[in-house]
Amino acid sequence: MPDFTDSVWTRPARPRTGQPTLSREQIVRAAIELLDAEGTAGLSMRRLGARLGSGATSLYWHVATKDDLLELAVDEVMGEVYVPEAGDAPWRVGVSVMADGMRSMLLRHPWVIGLLGVRPTIGPNVMRMSNRSVAVLSAAGFTGPILSHVHSLVTAHVIGATTTEAAVGAAVHRSGRSAAELRKSLEPFMEKAANEYPAYARWREESGVVEMEPERVWDQSFAFGLERILDGLELWLARNGTPATKEGETGS
Repeated sequence: MPDFTDSVWTRPARPRTGQPTLSREQIVRAAIELLDAEGTAGLSMRRLGARLGSGATSLYWHVATKDDLLELAVDEVMGEVYVPEAGDAPWRVGVSVMADGMRSMLLRHPWVIGLLGVRPTIGPNVMRMSNRSVAVLSAAGFTGPILSHVHSLVTAHVIGATTTEAAVGAAVHRSGRSAAELRKSLEPFMEKAANEYPAYARWREESGVVEMEPERVWDQSFAFGLERILDGLELWLARNGTPATKEGETGS
């Protein structure tokens, strides 16, 4: 088990003499392709070397271990998340853009979810993202430990929502059938259970959720949860004597 504080980012890059045949960037991009296709279980130095047409020994000049490679890959995809500069938009818009971007990134790269918190996330892309997030929340009026709590609250919503959505998506993919087909196959059971669970059955019939495309349901659920979190944070700011937005601005 690796030491949590031992990070690829805290160690100097390994020197190498001669002209390298591969760059660290090439190795990381190829690793991400493997991870997207097969998850962390499908990534090994041997398989990565074969994908790059190079021996595993060549990879070790750039990346000492698989754990280091995973750290590099996580930071690389985190660079896909855009966070607006403080002052470019109302704080609610800035937070929403960050949350939506992080959700999209995690759904593109669901293997990241299981790696969050395993090793320090202190790479340059994560640090730039964190710096902008702190600036946006500071401009809104959050300070000290409260700012950290706010950021954790928003990211927890993102991670929680995408964990379930990605898991369902993976299960649907493994089944070889569409989500609509799987849902239809469960209908006989749900109809049979209606007498035992009448409130739930009545809600399913009246809400129309069953007939909606699953992607639309996920999108609406995520947006509803995020907006309610932002409503609560805006109310907290108002109650604690700090305006939620600058004069003349409105929330999203």
